[in-house]
Amino acid sequence: MADFATLVPDALGFFEDLAQNNDRDWFAAEKPRYEAVVKRPAEALLDTLGAWLTAETGRAQTPKLYRINRDLRFSKDKTPYNTHLHLQWSDAGGLAHLFGVSPDYVCAGVGAMGFDNTALERWRAGVAGPAGDDLAAQLDAAKGRLDQPALKRVPAPYDQDHPRADLLKRKGIVLWHDLDGAEQARPLEAMKAAFTRFAAFRDSLAAILAARD
Repeated sequence: MADFATLVPDALGFFEDLAQNNDRDWFAAEKPRYEAVVKRPAEALLDTLGAWLTAETGRAQTPKLYRINRDLRFSKDKTPYNTHLHLQWSDAGGLAHLFGVSPDYVCAGVGAMGFDNTALERWRAGVAGPAGDDLAAQLDAAKGRLDQPALKRVPAPYDQDHPRADLLKRKGIVLWHDLDGAEQARPLEAMKAAFTRFAAFRDSLAAILAARD
């Protein structure tokens, strides 16, 4: 089985070079390098970790390798290529396991980047009640990193001083683990360890999103 020891350093080297030469001619010349040291190892990692996640969670995972081509339709920045590698494994319940590599970060995460309307209603109802206490406890125990909430204020009808105010201000939630240098040389093992540590949070979140009125 592949150990993926060179995936992160090779990807970082490629994206650092791409950032200095973000044009189609350069990428066309370097595409074999991209496919050899980034795309194919990433696809193998998708398969390997996807099988492990399916076994661990009991839920089928849909793997996704995000395209390197940028969507330029509504962007003032017309550079054609993304300078990061993003992988995702998602299940039918709306939860995702994520992995990102860029010159600015190397991290793994679990959660939902953004809730749809139904999930957002369930999220707010869940975290405002007893399930919110459980989720908050799991977040504390997991010792991961959270991005800042999307909202400045707690949405109505919840009180601004609600004990779960930080969670109510969120329109999605992902718990992140930043890979250190040693972990970047063994990303498969590092992600397995992080996802295992985040499992209780993941299951609490899944229960909230699956709740019925």
